[in-house]
Amino acid sequence: MLRFFIRQSAALAFIEALALLFAISWLDLATGHQVSLVLFYIAPILFAVWLCDNKSVFVIAGLAGVLWSWADLVLGHSYSNANVQAWEIAIRFAFFFLVGLAGIAMRERQHAAGARIALLEHTQKLEKQIIEVSEYEQQRIGRDLHDGLCQFLAAIGCAATSLKMDLEDKKLRQLAAKAGEIENLLGESVKQARDLSHGLVPVQLNDAGLPAAIQELAASTNRLLPVQCTFECASGSLAEHNGKAAHLYRIAQEAINNATKHGKANKIDIRLSANRNATSLSIADDGIGFSKNSNATNGVGISIMRYRANLMEGEFAIESGERGGTVVSCTVPTGVER
Repeated sequence: MLRFFIRQSAALAFIEALALLFAISWLDLATGHQVSLVLFYIAPILFAVWLCDNKSVFVIAGLAGVLWSWADLVLGHSYSNANVQAWEIAIRFAFFFLVGLAGIAMRERQHAAGARIALLEHTQKLEKQIIEVSEYEQQRIGRDLHDGLCQFLAAIGCAATSLKMDLEDKKLRQLAAKAGEIENLLGESVKQARDLSHGLVPVQLNDAGLPAAIQELAASTNRLLPVQCTFECASGSLAEHNGKAAHLYRIAQEAINNATKHGKANKIDIRLSANRNATSLSIADDGIGFSKNSNATNGVGISIMRYRANLMEGEFAIESGERGGTVVSCTVPTGVER
């Protein structure tokens, strides 16, 4: 029934408001002037506010004033003089028009609030799609690195090894040593390319995916950067949803990047734990820390970490450690994923 009223045309709603207004006017005549039905005339005005345009609202408000005055005259309501009667009628007209204006203002305010909520929901949906597209592109680049560049570098490394052996057979030791250097450089390049590819495609679709991925992240951080990065996992089965695991991994990855790039940290400790209700991730470093009055906590990286936590309906915090440095933490309720 409610859907019918909402979906009906404005013209039909105007006719219904008129019918309600005339019904109230007839009831006003039937009850006599001893019983005042002024407040009942508000009902068709509010009905018009709900379903009709602004012009129709003022028409209904004006007709309400006319019908009330007509009923008042027909019932022979007596006034002390004509000025008092004109004043009473003017007050009723003003009252009905003010009701219409107030209703229109409330309706416009409600529509504006609804539009803001719809815009916010649309913005959040776009942000989520941007994150998803970013994840997809990172995974595509990671696969291309692993399946393309890594294999190509490995093949060149094999060729350099073969060249070194041939040069050694020919007693060309200086050239063989240079070929060995090329072999070592290519081997290191393959390791770094694989670390990059694993960082872009970190989490596999299994229960041990997140701990294994963060363990590999800590190991690659130790290999590639001059820091000591440790990882501790307090539970064996975490992040049953791959999307949630990916968000937590990216938060850890961004926290490590901030600690090494901005915090000048020498040591980073990552801890992952879970219970029946929640999964918790914390990244603590011994860097220079941050000032709460600075713009550091509003940077793009931290904003993205906070947004990822919000997607999982989790709690995100960044604060100074007890002994200096920075602690980034994220706690996510179990089983929640958008």
